[in-house]
Amino acid sequence: MPTLSAFFGVLIRMYKSEHNPPHFHAEYGEYKASFDFDGNVIEGSLPPKQTKVVAAWALLHEDELITNWNLLQAGEEIIKIAPLKR
Repeated sequence: MPTLSAFFGVLIRMYKSEHNPPHFHAEYGEYKASFDFDGNVIEGSLPPKQTKVVAAWALLHEDELITNWNLLQAGEEIIKIAPLKR
C-alpha cells in the first residue's frame, strides 16, 4: 500500500489494482475514507477538520493524483506528493 503523502496525522495512500472511479485513501487514527480527485468523500469518514484538509490537498494536487493513478494501473511505482504545510 504505497503512501503518497502524510500531513497533520493523515496518511494518503493509493493501492495497486484499484477499481474505478479513480480515488485515494486517507487514514487518520482509526478513521478511514476514500476520496475522489476533486476532494469528495466516496466512502468512509474522517473527522470534519481532517476531511476539509484532505479535500483541500486533493484539489491542490489533482494532476499528481491522476498521474499516480495511471502509474499504478500500469504497474509502475508512484511518485510522492508534497504534504500540506502550516
